[in-house]
Amino acid sequence: MLLPLSIQFRIVIYSIISGILTGILFDLYRVIRGINTPQFIQLIEDFLFWILCGIVIFIFLLYVNYAFLGPYVYVFLVLGILLYLRFVSVFFQRTEQKIRLGIFKFIRIFLKNLIYGLKVIFIGNKDNK
Repeated sequence: MLLPLSIQFRIVIYSIISGILTGILFDLYRVIRGINTPQFIQLIEDFLFWILCGIVIFIFLLYVNYAFLGPYVYVFLVLGILLYLRFVSVFFQRTEQKIRLGIFKFIRIFLKNLIYGLKVIFIGNKDNK
């Protein structure tokens, strides 16, 4: 059965978008996986990540084009991943790095102020004694 050109165009666009979505998930996974773990656990993490990506992509394609998975869907999905990794991933990683450093800085400042406040409350001011 031949599909109309407008539907084929939508399928191609949504395949590229799902590839970009996979690239974003991969960058998020790289940030989470940055912690040193044993190789066996990394293997399990990788396996679970790709299962999650497969489920997310399938649900996305099911929602937008009834999960029509022709051969060119896979080609454009890989093309979307490559386009994302080539042109957008660097900026996304820099943004993630700035957000992560900002969160760590906020936590560090918050904990220092909290500890100082607790010291003042429980230990008291030694100058007044």
